[in-house]
Amino acid sequence: GGSDYHTAESLAEQVAETLEHGKEKVPSVEEIQDTVEKALIDAGHARTARKFILYRAERTRIREKNTQLMKTYEGLTYQDSRDNNLKRENANINGDTAMGTMLRYGSEGAKRFNSLYVLKPEHSKAHNNGDIHIHDMDFLTLTTTCCQIDIRKLFRHGFATGHGHLREPQDIQSYAALACIAIQSNQNDQHGGQSIPNFDYGMAPGVAKTYARLYFQNLAKALELLGNVENAAKQAQSIRDSIRKEYHLRPTLGNAENYQTIEKQMLNRIVPEKSAVQRIQSFAAESAEKETDRNTYQAMEALIHNLNTMHSRAGAQVPFSSLNYGTDTSPEGRMAMKNVLLATDAGLGNGETPIFPIHIF
Repeated sequence: GGSDYHTAESLAEQVAETLEHGKEKVPSVEEIQDTVEKALIDAGHARTARKFILYRAERTRIREKNTQLMKTYEGLTYQDSRDNNLKRENANINGDTAMGTMLRYGSEGAKRFNSLYVLKPEHSKAHNNGDIHIHDMDFLTLTTTCCQIDIRKLFRHGFATGHGHLREPQDIQSYAALACIAIQSNQNDQHGGQSIPNFDYGMAPGVAKTYARLYFQNLAKALELLGNVENAAKQAQSIRDSIRKEYHLRPTLGNAENYQTIEKQMLNRIVPEKSAVQRIQSFAAESAEKETDRNTYQAMEALIHNLNTMHSRAGAQVPFSSLNYGTDTSPEGRMAMKNVLLATDAGLGNGETPIFPIHIF
């Protein structure tokens, strides 16, 4: 018909008469379209017929997609994961839970939308036919895939999750806990894996802070037990504050000679028996190292358990997490590495092997 309204009206009447003739039932969409197509071809409107055929194919595709989506929802609603592959598509998600099923509803709906309205038809067709595979097509328009989280930068001065601001951690156990929170929080807003690319460097300051704190606690014990010093805790605190203020030093797991030399001079002023000073320093250093190592292991054990049990994405799955480490040669970094490996080797309860985090050395 083109722009000829009268021709179009005449063809429409012809189609209506054909459909009404000898028909007792209301014609289906397919029957109407078949009749329109035949009328156009018989009347010699080949170009219009071709356009109508393309339009018809597109509308059919959309109807079929919508029907397929409803069937998908039906399966998700009434079948459990043993009988429904979609509920088992992601090993991190329990598809039989309420939130797991809800996530699948959204995922399948988003895939259909992206297939119909975002992708080019040829790309959508290739994906549906299995010629190509578009991974995580449900998140195609929503977010980037995967993220590396620099916890050194993140922990410096603290960070916000959107629900509150967290202070800079001061202990290895807090460092490990906040690393889990950072992974979990980011996973809530972004699909794909969450990686800490500098785990050893990121944990080392937490180990160092823990060691320094425990060193002064043990120094106070040693001053009281080995040095017969009164007000030992205050004396240890005074030494700590003086050295930190004047020399910007603190006790460390390695290369602590400068600190030890300055501290020894101060201890000689308050310890009656000078021969006890060496024993006091050795006791403080050795005890602090043992306790720091134990605390670091407990922190890494908690990290492993948290990353295998805490939920993200509205409670539907555990975060897909990975840790990169291996290049920090400091004693603090190595202590973190050693203990995260030991905690992983120890496994979860009932002898379960931790799925996460993925370790990349």
